[in-house]
Amino acid sequence: MTAQTHVAETDDLWRLTMEHSPVGIAIVSPAGAFLTVNAALCDMLGYEPDVLATLDFQSITHPDDLASDLRLLDQTIAGDISSYRITKRYICADGTVVIGDLSVALLRAPDGSPVHFISQVADITERHAFVERLDAAEAAFEAEQRRTEALFESVAGGLLQVDADGAYLAYNNRLSDILDLAYPRGHDGHAGPGAHVYDVDLRRLPVDELPSMRAARGEQFDGVLLWVGEDPESRRALSVSARPVRDRVGRLTGAVVAHQDVTDLLRAVRAKDDFVAIVSHELRTPLTAALAYLELLDDSGDVTPEGHQQVGAARRNMLRLSHLVADLLFAARVSAGSSVIDPYRLDVATVLAEAVEAAGLDASGAGVRVEWHGPSSLVAVADGMRLRQVLDNLLSNAIAYSRAGDLVRVTLSEDRGHVVLTVADEGVGIDRLDVADVFTRFFRGANARRLQVSGAGLGLDIVRTIVEAHAGEVSLDSAPGTGTTVRVALPR
Repeated sequence: MTAQTHVAETDDLWRLTMEHSPVGIAIVSPAGAFLTVNAALCDMLGYEPDVLATLDFQSITHPDDLASDLRLLDQTIAGDISSYRITKRYICADGTVVIGDLSVALLRAPDGSPVHFISQVADITERHAFVERLDAAEAAFEAEQRRTEALFESVAGGLLQVDADGAYLAYNNRLSDILDLAYPRGHDGHAGPGAHVYDVDLRRLPVDELPSMRAARGEQFDGVLLWVGEDPESRRALSVSARPVRDRVGRLTGAVVAHQDVTDLLRAVRAKDDFVAIVSHELRTPLTAALAYLELLDDSGDVTPEGHQQVGAARRNMLRLSHLVADLLFAARVSAGSSVIDPYRLDVATVLAEAVEAAGLDASGAGVRVEWHGPSSLVAVADGMRLRQVLDNLLSNAIAYSRAGDLVRVTLSEDRGHVVLTVADEGVGIDRLDVADVFTRFFRGANARRLQVSGAGLGLDIVRTIVEAHAGEVSLDSAPGTGTTVRVALPR
């Protein structure tokens, strides 16, 4: 249906076009009044036809868009342009706003005077809202991309993102330097056989063992040590970690791989281990000689009782220093990757009983009693020297943290095919917060610092290393004031 005022009748085809067009159509006077409007425009703006016919376009145009519309209208009347198209907002009957795509053409009389405007208005409110949402999404995506890029570049290590096939999706500048070392002749954005990547033993890694390929398969790992670079002089050590990336349904889509340069740290550790090994070797010979002379003095009948007491004190301290040197040498050997044990068939009872007897000197000096409970013979396959080192360290700790009059009980038994060694003391015990860390290298607990017990924090780490090298297990139970019990179980 259309509403008419002062416009002449049009033919039936024109009327049908207006009535059934899905686009709003209006005939507008040069002054802006509506002469004819179709149903689509009335529906769009929410006006009844007779009401809309009493209005002009200026009254339903959003105030912020009116000036640009009037300017184009004046240019058309002046003949500067014959038609125009503009996007503008319309105010509906209920006060809401729709966005319209307006196309305007001017019909002129034969003498050139303006007759009326033919206006077509398409409602693009939803499309405009969609475009705004799309623009907002694109802006958010770009902002997130910039944040990700900033994060990639701000990280101290090299970051690499790969897809599920191992192809490189993104990496930062630090990783670019690492890739230049790994692929001095370039790469194709994917791990390849030309990579100069080596494990800690300097074995060149095949493609399927490279960190990016392992990560692309969904592996999660931390602190994998690698060497990267063709030239040994410029080769760098890396600590590599990886985390898989999955979509919303849990399907693997790739991974992020982090590379931390630890070259300086490893070289410092190696230098420290070399220093410890050299110093320990240099100390061992004079220590052995000094202990031998002190033992001769202690056995001599020419030494006064006071002299024997002084010699005994010197022997105890020299033995303690000898044990420390042995521990340092062992730690250096482990760090160098050398074999830890050399097992053979031996009588474990004899070896351990001798260790208990040797500890008697330290125990008597501290006023601590040591008891040995074990069979006269117990044969097993083990490294006798290392088992002796285990018990030496356990007894040294037990005596050091016991008080005068306390008892240290050493027990050897057999349990379901295992040799079981237990060292239990009645000493000061270990703080509960320290129990979890006592087997960590160079760890010194609160009681060691409080009681000023000498040592390097190597003893229990060495015990654990030797026991695990025998495929055994070691456990510790302790609490402040109740003493400490260490249990070692080794397969026979």
